Amino acid sequence: MRRNDRFAAVFLLASLSAGASAAEPLATTTIQYREVAQTYSAEGVVEATRQSTVSAQISGRIKEISFDVGDRVRKGQVLLRIDESEANQGVAGSRARVLQAQAALQNAKINYERSKQLLEQKFISQSALDKAESDYRMAQAQAAASEAGAEQSALTQGYTSVVSPYAGVVAARMVELGEMVTVGKPLMTGFDPTQMRAIVSVPQYKLSEIGQRPTVSIEIPSLSRWLKPSSVVVQPTADARTHSTLVKVSLRENENGVYPGMFVRAHFEIGKTKKMLIPASAVVRRSEVVAVYVVDDKSAINLRQVRVSEASANGEVEVLSGLAAGERVAVHAIKAGMEFKNKK
Repeated sequence: MRRNDRFAAVFLLASLSAGASAAEPLATTTIQYREVAQTYSAEGVVEATRQSTVSAQISGRIKEISFDVGDRVRKGQVLLRIDESEANQGVAGSRARVLQAQAALQNAKINYERSKQLLEQKFISQSALDKAESDYRMAQAQAAASEAGAEQSALTQGYTSVVSPYAGVVAARMVELGEMVTVGKPLMTGFDPTQMRAIVSVPQYKLSEIGQRPTVSIEIPSLSRWLKPSSVVVQPTADARTHSTLVKVSLRENENGVYPGMFVRAHFEIGKTKKMLIPASAVVRRSEVVAVYVVDDKSAINLRQVRVSEASANGEVEVLSGLAAGERVAVHAIKAGMEFKNKK
């Protein structure tokens, strides 16, 4: 095919495509009232279902820190290590006390056996045998106590390595390398990012409306997302100061981008109502102006300012003013705006 012929073919295809596009009618929707769920909104925050702080169980100096804030850890991984010198000395001392107690026990046993033979031969009195038996029993108790102490020292030695109790993310680190810590000192805080929940406070007068098994949707404004919960629990107690009750809304596992401390809104269904709804895609926002493109019976397009609510979970907004039932609006504001400019 010659070059001129190729250009002609391309021009013809472009013309046909443009004609087909221009022939496509503008999608519209007729404004009407629809029965939808009436909701009550309460603000809250996200928290991790599993969140914990690990603390020092022995005293010592921090000699190694393996993870920092934001790092992901697996269950059983070593978060940090405490110098084990003092713990090792404690273990060595416990072992020495065990050997000493075992030697004393052996000596007391021999003395007791000899005393029984001497009593049979009437070389000692019954009280002397009783004394030997008492010493033997005491040596047994001391040996058992020393062995228990040795086991405790060995257990304490294991506390020099602080491990993660479950897989999660490090949220805070409260110690530095080389820092001296004592028993009970908080070391790190972590949470499981796969299990999140929203905590919201509901006034007492609204509890009867939402019920004990409420239907609720969670809105995260910062992400422009709506989430469906896996379970909802209304606590059976109220705050005496605020006269409100906490509601725990568990989210589905592995919700990406959701982390503790995020602001959320919980929308509880409390009944039915009629609203004038349009798709959120029909709304055009220009600075402070919120408007829609109204299409009349002659297919003329006009831009009209309206007042609408925030978008709901299904991508619709409620028309609060500016439109009347029966009017038609363009479903896609961008496409309608292009046609509106072309017809000027």
